[in-house]
Formats: sequence, structure tokens, C-alpha cells
Amino acid sequence: MYNPFESIDARLSNIECLLHQFKELPIESVTQSKEDEFLTTEETAKFLSLAVSTIYALNHKGELPVMKRGKRCYFSKKELLDYLRKGRSKTLKETEEEANQYFTNKEKSKKKKGGYYERP
Repeated sequence: MYNPFESIDARLSNIECLLHQFKELPIESVTQSKEDEFLTTEETAKFLSLAVSTIYALNHKGELPVMKRGKRCYFSKKELLDYLRKGRSKTLKETEEEANQYFTNKEKSKKKKGGYYERP
């Protein structure tokens, strides 16, 4: 007679083996992404959708994160993404929230000091 619990048990054992194999993999092989790769000047221009001459100009001004080895420049894809994120403009809502937070903190500090005109 067929016992369905035996097939379920076999499948669970198989899943456990796979999980153990996955757990024993080095972390670098699981988490390593393409962000860690290094790009040449031409690849960087293509990645940022800029002209090669613009990359050279930004590099000369010291605006781009770059690694230099000999006469070659290498750009970390991860650092380039961070560079792009730093240039992000805030939304109107974010600016309003920041201003409200600033004035709330200002009011709290005024109350602690007892007003603007109190001397220490």
C-alpha cells in the first residue's frame, strides 16, 4: 500500500540537503554583485551616458571617484552609483518636512533657553 508520508519525508530530506548546501556557500559568492566591478573610462562614459571627454573633464576636476594605476583610470561601479545618488534632488515634500523639523527643533531650543533675549 502506498504511504504518502514517505514521499513527503523524502522531499523534506531533499530540501534540507539543499538548504545545508546553500548555507555552506561562501558569503562572497552569494552576495557578490556586478556593482563591485571596475570600469574603464569608455565603459564609465557608457554607464553614465556621457561623452568620454566629459568623463576626462570630470576626472580632471576631481568630481568623479577614480582609481589610477599607471596611465589607466578605473572607476568602481559601486562608487559611481553612490556619486549619482549624492546628486539626488529632494522632493518638495522632503524639503517641507525638513523645514518643519528644523523649526520644531528651533522652538524646542528656544523654550529651553527661555526665549531669544535671555542672557546666559
